[in-house]
Amino acid sequence: MTTLSPMNSTLIRDLTPDELPEVVMPACEARPILKGQTAIVTGASSGIGRAIACALCAAGVNVVVNHIGPDTDARRVIDQATHCGCDHRGLAIAFRADVSDESQVRSMFEHTISTFGTVDILINNAGMQLDSRVEDMTLARWRKVLDVNLTGQFLCAREAVREFKRRGVKPGVSCAAGKIVCISSVHEVIPWAGHINYAGSKGGVMLMMKSLAQEVAPWRIRVNSICPGAIRTPINRPAWETPEAYRDLMRLIPYKRIGEPEDVARLAAWVCSDEADYITGASLFVDGGMTLYPGFETGG
Repeated sequence: MTTLSPMNSTLIRDLTPDELPEVVMPACEARPILKGQTAIVTGASSGIGRAIACALCAAGVNVVVNHIGPDTDARRVIDQATHCGCDHRGLAIAFRADVSDESQVRSMFEHTISTFGTVDILINNAGMQLDSRVEDMTLARWRKVLDVNLTGQFLCAREAVREFKRRGVKPGVSCAAGKIVCISSVHEVIPWAGHINYAGSKGGVMLMMKSLAQEVAPWRIRVNSICPGAIRTPINRPAWETPEAYRDLMRLIPYKRIGEPEDVARLAAWVCSDEADYITGASLFVDGGMTLYPGFETGG
């Protein structure tokens, strides 16, 4: 048991917005650090996937925008990605596929390879939530979330590894034969009552990623995870769309701002580049400090 000293409760108190520095958002230059490569981004028609597709395209990547929803959403992503104002931007195409369906995943990779010649990068982003208390959770809800969030990542990673091993390293393109980035969550380590199917799937992603990274590293294939915290996306709109909700959310984030999809996208582009060539098997948290146990700011 931790013994708290009398001063712990006064180390940090609730600060008002006026006492905090103004939020200054990053303004980062898009660099062609992935020029000439091809990526599949799953679940890329909105939110984090959309931002990653655009960031990769701006870095010089030809991007396959995987989606399961309306074609109009995917076309908007393609338009945004290919009109980013960068002379070195890549191309973008859409491909509808359910990542939990083995045959559809294979078709997506076959189409990508026939169009662009190969696949260099896989961003395993597609995911979903179907939340309920455990006593109300149906087996169908449990299976659906695991099928998309975990099995879908496995099916896509398996196809990517097959192509990476077939092709090998392409000197002048990348030091690695291929890169896989699994989009996980802070809930691969933070329990989340009422969301056991989602948290269970992300815990599975963590050990799947690390085991896969260990297995394929000798072939110069790098596998990492990005673990977002609270990111401003449509899926969690109730947590940030009102001032009251936003203030409550800030109690969980030491950095005192919500994350933006671009925060995740910049890291995804960088970790796929040769600048990150010696990084594999890592869970990289993009959470403003959410995993720093903010409940202990005042001594617990």
